[in-house]
Amino acid sequence: MPFYHQLGKIPHKRHTTFKKETGGYYYEQLFGTIGFDGMSSTLYHIHRPTQVKEVIKSYDVSPKIAVEKNMLSLGIKGFSVPPKADYLESRTPVLVNNDCHIVLASPQKSLTEYFYKNTDCDELIFVHEGSGTLRTLLGNIEFGYGDYLVVPRGMIYQIDFDTEENRLFIVESARPIYTPKRYRNWFGQLLEHSPYCERDLRRPTNLDTHDEKGDFIIKVKKQGMIHEYVYATHPFDVVGWDGFNFPYAFSIHDFEPITGRVHQPPPVHQTFETDAFVVCSFVPRLFDYHPEAVPAPYNHSNIDSDEVLYYVDGDFMSRNNIERGQITLHPAGIPHGPHPGAMERSLGVKETAELAVMVDTFKPLKVTEEAMKILVKDYHKSWLEH
Repeated sequence: MPFYHQLGKIPHKRHTTFKKETGGYYYEQLFGTIGFDGMSSTLYHIHRPTQVKEVIKSYDVSPKIAVEKNMLSLGIKGFSVPPKADYLESRTPVLVNNDCHIVLASPQKSLTEYFYKNTDCDELIFVHEGSGTLRTLLGNIEFGYGDYLVVPRGMIYQIDFDTEENRLFIVESARPIYTPKRYRNWFGQLLEHSPYCERDLRRPTNLDTHDEKGDFIIKVKKQGMIHEYVYATHPFDVVGWDGFNFPYAFSIHDFEPITGRVHQPPPVHQTFETDAFVVCSFVPRLFDYHPEAVPAPYNHSNIDSDEVLYYVDGDFMSRNNIERGQITLHPAGIPHGPHPGAMERSLGVKETAELAVMVDTFKPLKVTEEAMKILVKDYHKSWLEH
């Protein structure tokens, strides 16, 4: 995150001794990105964070690809992904490339038996159904319906869910996830025309510090593998930290839509960016107010990007027969637009209550075997007039 945060106890200056009240020293760790050039935080541990006792096993979790070079518009029934008890086992990649994995998950149980760390990717977790607490070594964040949870790569975390009814839309990003640069000044502050500002971003609180020795399993994801490490001390033993690299939450309900007299292009809905894809939030808003405006989106060609839309709630004006949790993929190279009748239905309509998340990738997406099991039949023919 491009702003500073601090929790717990820290010494007056970096890289200096920090004595424990009971004798001895706390152990400093720089938690940084892009070598020493990206955002970082400085952590202070009760124990050395490097004490590996054993590596139990390693196993491949790479998605199995069914369609390497896809050119069909696809519909995917997201809520057909079956619930599973275990958090990691529930995560089902459906669309992937080298820059990102788009994942659906319906975990039934809290992640408490082990800890998890994705060292390859930032994780953007959108909470469609469910609530609970994201627990990390930098503090806790409560979450609920409509929250984006941004978890930087390398962040050790667990998740407590309040119930067994949970639906998550997850983007694993090999590129750092930032706020859009056109919303920021040269210092990183969000500008007045941004659809949200820093006070909308919920930072970690309630730093839970554990001074415990034993056997603590951390499942580490690296290069499509899960490596099960056993550490000698509890990973949440941080007594304090400060810096710019930390998890945060942002509610889609706090996104303030930008509207105009005529139809606005998708970039006005942009919420996050990387150099490989963007994420947009379509939220309830007033429609265009020119007397001859067409509220439905115009037909357009995605020449340079694949467009993924995840439908959350509301009435999806431009699509026919769309359900909650459904995903549409409109690949680069062919035009798409509103379904037959959608443009006509939109005329004179003043507002929409739709809620959706869009991911536009700059490189083509591959379709996994799991996605092929839950496709909407013949979605690519749904623009035919009958």
